[in-house]
Amino acid sequence: MNKWLGRLEEVIVVFTLVTMSIIAFVNVVTRNFFDVSLAFTEEITVNLFVFLTFVGAAIGVRKHAHLGFSLLVDKASPAFRRGLIGFIGLISVSFFLIIVYYGIDMMQFQISINATTPALGWPRWIFSSALPIGATLCAIRTIEATVKQWKGLSRKGGDSV
Repeated sequence: MNKWLGRLEEVIVVFTLVTMSIIAFVNVVTRNFFDVSLAFTEEITVNLFVFLTFVGAAIGVRKHAHLGFSLLVDKASPAFRRGLIGFIGLISVSFFLIIVYYGIDMMQFQISINATTPALGWPRWIFSSALPIGATLCAIRTIEATVKQWKGLSRKGGDSV
């Protein structure tokens, strides 16, 4: 599943970035050469950027590419280090699950009031789905990273807990 999910994340990021680039380029060309601004392009690119950010964050967690302050973890005893890693993982996953919960809640509200986007008139929940989908990917990757760190401590030895 890990390889499949990783490939899905990468496809989403590539598709989203390519789509945003094409839309922005077309808008610049039409504005400069034809003096016509395509108002809907901003609506699409902003919402795709939110999706891109979440999926990119999940990829960053998977590849250990996030900046971190590890002085406390590095200087801690093995037992305390294990506790810190578990606590940080728990807090991070909880944060993403809260985003999933409220993202779904927001989508349900938008569906119930039949909210649409201003320029295109598309259902708002389509764009809002980026929050729970992206946060779910981040939660999965955070769990994976926490388990990997936890197992790495056990392999290093000196940890009796």
